[in-house]
Amino acid sequence: MTQGASISIGSKIKITRVRDRIPQNLVDLLKTDASGTVKEFRTVDGKGIGVVVELSNGSTNWFFEDEIAAA
Repeated sequence: MTQGASISIGSKIKITRVRDRIPQNLVDLLKTDASGTVKEFRTVDGKGIGVVVELSNGSTNWFFEDEIAAA
């Protein structure tokens, strides 16, 4: 990841922005609490890294690496 070793599985993060359209319920959740815990990483677009995050309501969603920051 471009954010170095500061973000790893189990890290607490904050979602700082979202590039793609997302469902309204996810928008509402992120407005209330944009923090989460990194559960895993995945390759996106064949070259980037996606981050699977468990949010405060227990759901998991993935975000691009430039959409998150260490909490």
